[in-house]
Amino acid sequence: MSHAPHPRHCADSPHSEAPRGDSPRTAPSHRTAQRAVGAAAPRRQRHTLVWYAAYGSNMSSRRLRYYLAGGRPPGNSRRYPGARDGRAPARSRALRIPGGVYFAGHSRAWGGGLALYDPQLPGAAAVHAHLITIQQFSDIAAQEMARTPGCDLDLTEVLGTGRAQLGPGRYETLLRAGPDLDGFPVLTFTAPWQAHQTPWRPPAPHYLALLARGLREAYGWAPERTADYLRALPGVRAEQVPAVLDRVYRGEPVGPARPPVRADITLPTAPRPAVRPDITLPAAPRLAVRADITLPAAPRTTATTGLTPGRRG
Repeated sequence: MSHAPHPRHCADSPHSEAPRGDSPRTAPSHRTAQRAVGAAAPRRQRHTLVWYAAYGSNMSSRRLRYYLAGGRPPGNSRRYPGARDGRAPARSRALRIPGGVYFAGHSRAWGGGLALYDPQLPGAAAVHAHLITIQQFSDIAAQEMARTPGCDLDLTEVLGTGRAQLGPGRYETLLRAGPDLDGFPVLTFTAPWQAHQTPWRPPAPHYLALLARGLREAYGWAPERTADYLRALPGVRAEQVPAVLDRVYRGEPVGPARPPVRADITLPTAPRPAVRPDITLPAAPRLAVRADITLPAAPRTTATTGLTPGRRG
């Protein structure tokens, strides 16, 4: 297994601008954006691994692979450079975090709205948490932020305060999504605005299918449970869900991870041979009775007394 390159810190990384139509009515101040961009510093970080709480297309391990190893996913117009360390996550697991997922903005790669996370929404968001290195998390975040991967983020602010805004655009705000899990922090990234501050937009079917695949992969949900979750997300149209589930559950495989064990599947019994109603088995042959034959009677035995008849005297 190859070793990851020596970390390079993002002291002067330029931030990407918020795409047109993605910014809400209450955008962050210029001072906040400048402070966040220059906040990174080449200091030694205590943690080496973090849980990346994926709530969008990266819930699918197959989709996440393109952020790590590089390449262009099917149905996507963008080619991803990948991470410096292209290895798969050390572990992945299902996790619920406070808040909710909604769809807004416009994806130039997929078309339609993008999945965003708002910790202030009621309920809990179903995520697929991937245990990865800080370097991998930094490179995934950079590609989501339309930056060039290759330097490590300074996580001091987000680990200390729970939030670090690196820029005004989508996916440029780091969040600590909950308490540590197995001793490692749980992090994600989203937009700096809240769900009620921007118009919602339905996602593209192929993009929504990636979320459905991730839910099936992480939770092993039946189609009905996945449908209920997706329909409840702000921005999703209820009529687009059935076609998405048909693609995920009866079409393309979940891959690349091993599919979960489905408790609602009953193994078929051994096949029984079919009975042909048009075939009658012949009866066993019976012996013919001859009426012209008379069986001889059994011989009768004469009883003897053992005495010889004599003359009367």
